[in-house]
Amino acid sequence: MSLEITGRLIVKMPTQQIKDSFKKREFVVETTEQYPQKIKLELTQDKCDILDTYKEGDVLKVSFNLRGSVWQEKYYVNLQAWRIQLDNASNSMPGTNTMETSAPASQNSSFAAASTEDDLPF
Repeated sequence: MSLEITGRLIVKMPTQQIKDSFKKREFVVETTEQYPQKIKLELTQDKCDILDTYKEGDVLKVSFNLRGSVWQEKYYVNLQAWRIQLDNASNSMPGTNTMETSAPASQNSSFAAASTEDDLPF
């Protein structure tokens, strides 16, 4: 199952060597929605180095797979990232959310148009 998330990189953890043949690196992305979520994802094997080219604060678009497993009768879910790229639209205007800035502008313009008319709407 392939999914995608866009958010600001807030934590880059170091690469962990789990076994001789397996390594992973975790990182956290914070979404830019009304109620921001901090989502932990992981990179495995040769993909661990992908994160080196990005710095904390960058807005990223992350493609990932949803993975589930069971171990000793406990269930685990991992979000395994397989592609990371800069979200150029969000990085060009740091600190702004396009949904928040576009809604008030359209409300203000419709209010201004309605207030200039002499006729009442009822």
